Amino acid sequence: MQRIDHPLPWGSLGTERTLSVFRFGDAAAPRKAYIQASLHADELPGMRVAWALKQRLQALEVAGQVTGCIELVPVANPIGLAQAVYAQQQGRFELGSGSNFNRDFADLAALVGERLEGRLSDDTAANVALIRQTMRDALAALPPAGSELEGLRRLLVSHACDADVVLDLHCDFESILLLYTLPQLWPQIEPLAQRLGAGMTLLAEDSGGFSFDEACSLPWTRLAARFAEQPIPLACAAATLELRGMLDTDAEQAAADAEAILAYLAEQGLLTGQWPACPQEAAPACPFAGADYLLAPHAGVVSFLKPLGAWVKQGEAVFEVVDPITDRVSVVTSRTDGVLYARERLRYALPGLWLAKVAGEKTLRHGRLLSD
Repeated sequence: MQRIDHPLPWGSLGTERTLSVFRFGDAAAPRKAYIQASLHADELPGMRVAWALKQRLQALEVAGQVTGCIELVPVANPIGLAQAVYAQQQGRFELGSGSNFNRDFADLAALVGERLEGRLSDDTAANVALIRQTMRDALAALPPAGSELEGLRRLLVSHACDADVVLDLHCDFESILLLYTLPQLWPQIEPLAQRLGAGMTLLAEDSGGFSFDEACSLPWTRLAARFAEQPIPLACAAATLELRGMLDTDAEQAAADAEAILAYLAEQGLLTGQWPACPQEAAPACPFAGADYLLAPHAGVVSFLKPLGAWVKQGEAVFEVVDPITDRVSVVTSRTDGVLYARERLRYALPGLWLAKVAGEKTLRHGRLLSD
């Protein structure tokens, strides 16, 4: 195992933060996977799974079973991890700028497009290698980062841009296990969803906001469209894994999730050895545009009427909101047939705050799909 420590730029006087990357296997191996956890720093289940992966990968490396290069970042956001206000961790937004830590990553297709003009060929493998090298060169040639957050984003992308598999480990407030990925990547990602026992995968080619997984996968679709005369494959299978809810850091579950991820990496040619066969049950998936975000019509105490993972029909009650002053009671119903896949952890309704998410086949939303 090789540990790589990157000091972040623009620390406050007298302080410095570091991004630590753990590399297993040979950096020059033909296949690479990149896995990071807790980009939203207060989402800790991924960090717990990443630690389980780290322990297992060390043992697998000693046993000679790591045949690819696997880079692991257990703490992808040291900035947010240090943010606490009145004993409440604030890991989703940078307090200084208000920026979501998982938005606005570099548009690699725009960054390398002109550099690739006239250099691609009819050799698919050569094109992939050239594009990855050009991405690395373009990122290295950028002017110095203007903030600590910008420096962090560049470092994360620079380690992931040349990977065949990119997994970004997150969680929701209260949630079933689910994944996000591009529709074009679903055949490559479905075995991972099957191994993890995911209750849903949400598919969108561009959900808006340039989140980390799409910053890694979308460049390949955009470059393929720009250089349609040359063969450019979807060379990066990237996905966001929502590892249930914020409190789901159970050691046994984390170990099981880590084993599922390792078995998937073995399928992708990064590990050798005996691994369990992939379950054959179909993994459910639906368009991200079919995810309904349910809000309360007024303030009050929230009581959920359906458990996580429940199948709800259009018009079926999901939660109620009680105003104890006026005695107003409002029942909020689903606008679609689908799975109740996430709930807000707070039980007081605030203006504009979603309280439940239901995923179904019917398109309900257009344009930007990601929330802030």
